[in-house]
Amino acid sequence: MKTLSLPATALLLGSLLPLVGHAETPAATPGEGCVEVSVGGYKAPDYGCLSQQMGNNPDAAKAAQQNREALQVPIHKRPPNQMGLATPAATSTRMGNTFGTSVKPQRP
Repeated sequence: MKTLSLPATALLLGSLLPLVGHAETPAATPGEGCVEVSVGGYKAPDYGCLSQQMGNNPDAAKAAQQNREALQVPIHKRPPNQMGLATPAATSTRMGNTFGTSVKPQRP
């Protein structure tokens, strides 16, 4: 097996140093702002950083739970039009001036 010469070894180690230094770079702390890059006149925000900043809200889980609870209205408390039932106001609009006097609606 051939051994590498001293200049080749130095070149190889020199090319690996930026990779080692890059691996030790600390991640962005939550207090730091996100970097926005402009390429060809279009701005490209760092969505990973923005998502991380938005995910650090301690009240988010509590707010999400309250939103889910607000959407879970019991069936007996829902308005009739949400359940597909006819309301007197909707029937009156559909029947028009024949409401209560005819079985044929004024409007179909």
